[in-house]
Amino acid sequence: MGKPILILDFDGVIHSYVSGWKGADVIPDEPVPGAFKAIEDYAQEFYVCVLSSRSHQEGGIQAMRDWMEKHHPGSSLLVSFPLSKPPALVTIDDRAITFSGYWPEAKELLAFKTWNAKEV
Repeated sequence: MGKPILILDFDGVIHSYVSGWKGADVIPDEPVPGAFKAIEDYAQEFYVCVLSSRSHQEGGIQAMRDWMEKHHPGSSLLVSFPLSKPPALVTIDDRAITFSGYWPEAKELLAFKTWNAKEV
């Protein structure tokens, strides 16, 4: 049996995404601190998949691969870039809520903030 699958979201998890959406093949910002070290560590125990809303758009996967190579040569070789969500053991995403059997109110969802947008 192979390694379990870990899905990493790209924007806001690996890529800092401070500039917001500029297009599937435009990735202007720096990495989130620690992202590449984490990917290296995770790749020891998981089959790491990088997934994004860019993944199914023209040029998106190549842009993510090129961006990773620019910022940390060899890092794109440690991951795969699927077109759709594989059956993962766990996912790390900055725009998700862990479902615990409790259905949040719509107003709670509308008030959602990513980790880097929360007031400290």
